[in-house]
Amino acid sequence: MNIESIMRWLEAVGVPPEVVSVGEEVDNAWCVLREEDVEGENGVAWEVFWREQGNRYDWARFTNEQVACHYLFGRLAWAQVARGAVGVLP
Repeated sequence: MNIESIMRWLEAVGVPPEVVSVGEEVDNAWCVLREEDVEGENGVAWEVFWREQGNRYDWARFTNEQVACHYLFGRLAWAQVARGAVGVLP
């Protein structure tokens, strides 16, 4: 899973597209950003966070794009399970 495929994966578990923003900060959305020129992390990092009223919440930084995408997918897939939108097949 990477930036190109994460939206398809999230859509497959019922996460509305307006809840996620890839590549830019958007209020009331989970954001995934590639940060350049990061010291001590080979120059690149991936940040995942919820943005609301211009502030970042539940912020996490990763040195690997795939790990960042799996982290976000896991959080949002769990939210879908917790609200009963997806579950175990009979």
